[in-house]
Amino acid sequence: MKVKALTGTGAGAEAMRQINPDVVPAYPITPQTAIMQKFSTFVADGIVDTELIRVESEHSAMSCAVGASAAGARVMTATASAGLALMWEIVGVASGLRLPIIMAVVNRALSAPINIHCDHSDAMGARDLGWIQIYSESAQEVYENMLIATRLAEKKLLPVMVCQDGFITSHGVENVEIFDDDKIKNFVGEHKYPHALLDIKKPVTHGPLQLQDYYFETRSQQIPVMEESINDYLKIGEELSKITGREYKLFDKYNMDDADVVIVTMNSTAGTTKTAINRLRSEGKKVGLLKLRLFRPFPYKEVAEALKNVKQIIVLDRSVSFGANPPLLGEVKNALFDVKYEGLLHSGVFGLGGRNIFIEDIEDLFNKALDGKLEKSFYVGLRE
Repeated sequence: MKVKALTGTGAGAEAMRQINPDVVPAYPITPQTAIMQKFSTFVADGIVDTELIRVESEHSAMSCAVGASAAGARVMTATASAGLALMWEIVGVASGLRLPIIMAVVNRALSAPINIHCDHSDAMGARDLGWIQIYSESAQEVYENMLIATRLAEKKLLPVMVCQDGFITSHGVENVEIFDDDKIKNFVGEHKYPHALLDIKKPVTHGPLQLQDYYFETRSQQIPVMEESINDYLKIGEELSKITGREYKLFDKYNMDDADVVIVTMNSTAGTTKTAINRLRSEGKKVGLLKLRLFRPFPYKEVAEALKNVKQIIVLDRSVSFGANPPLLGEVKNALFDVKYEGLLHSGVFGLGGRNIFIEDIEDLFNKALDGKLEKSFYVGLRE
């Protein structure tokens, strides 16, 4: 094991180096570009055997990924923001064809207005397109989530997005433990796609026309597979923990056992929340965090069990769903409905377009909730 000073994008590229995918279609878009820029050096130096395809757009990148994956190759790519939006048509094709493509998503706001900084509107816009979605607090988690994603995608024959916050995680440098190449190679294993177009001994058809006759049946078969991937995620995580010594749960609980107020959030904001919790705990205030790792499929039962006895819950979303509940809030509400939650549920939207959320902001939310003064729904850091 080596410790390297890496950005989140660098950590993603290191994971790709160890995975050594067969095909990587690449197109640059801020703040994802650094992943493919770094990985391209591994290709140029002969460190990996990957066929790197420089395409003319993100739509083409996902189209190449679909073709290569259907042919039987292990395929990875990366994108962000408008790039993911441009892929939209083919993102649905990838999941509909049950292709195990792994895609690093560096979360960035969608235009308009034009913005290159972080929020989760890109991945949340694609949350119902049939891709597993894993979220990463740190560069270390980016690296390890990419490894889990590869095994999970190929186990369930479903594509996986591994998300990290643009510029916050993607361009922030931290120490990252990179585990021995041989151990990771053995963990990931060889890719054996069971329905490869190039396997002439087992002829198959991909992407046939299905109208009223079979479309419904085909799509419905994806639902249980997606739901079952929760258990496979946990099992694969247990295998990886034997190498890394870390746990890979559906979500992380931080000081939740006796907490009166708990924040639920994802990605880098979880780290900021932990610091706020440490400060408030030193003052004797019972506050905690539930950091979601797996957003699709959403672990309703497990989240409900973890939150059902908490007096107040604050859900912090870094995106909105116009005309509806913010995405994370909506899922938490669904989970709590089944356990007839009787506490107070608060909804906060923050950080759109990359606006910072500070430790003091989170402390203020906790303190207002403890004092009974926190509104049911609010914006964090919005100028009046």
